[in-house]
Amino acid sequence: MDVSSIIFLGILAALVMYLVTIYNNLVSLKHSVSKAWSNIDVLLKQRHDELPKLVETCKQYMGFEQETLEKVMQARSAVSSARESGDVAALGPAEGQLRMGLGSLFAVAEAYPELKANETFKHLQQRISGLEDTIADRREFYNESVNANNVRIEQFPDVIIARMMGFPARDLLIFGEEEIKDVDVKALFS
Repeated sequence: MDVSSIIFLGILAALVMYLVTIYNNLVSLKHSVSKAWSNIDVLLKQRHDELPKLVETCKQYMGFEQETLEKVMQARSAVSSARESGDVAALGPAEGQLRMGLGSLFAVAEAYPELKANETFKHLQQRISGLEDTIADRREFYNESVNANNVRIEQFPDVIIARMMGFPARDLLIFGEEEIKDVDVKALFS
């Protein structure tokens, strides 16, 4: 073998290693997004399982507040449908409705001292509030993962490998104006 063949083979090997590195990084980003979604999914499922317990506890004390309880359960159903189908676009509005429903439920519960004193209610309220905080953290991590993925698959030369190998852009978990605006606490208590 002459020197030019060795140099050519060296350059070809370096190019192949570079392309393999790009591919492996794209695979890692893809799985990072999937993992972030799975983390949200687990928390949504946990909250989904806790909400009927909360509603049942509230029903014992809040018989005539049926509309508030029904709104929470309808929102729960919408979140569940979006979660099960992996529909990120539908999940944002459904989450907003559920958060507003829970806010109303907890505000209405203030008018029922026996309910507020109930240990089951307090435990469920704390559990759901904790899950809400964790979901918000995971949602942020998911969006960071999606952003890293989407930026990487649009950068040169990664875009070439991404298109050849079918790495798609992913949707951010975005909330509309209604879902992110401050809650009017005064209106909840009037």
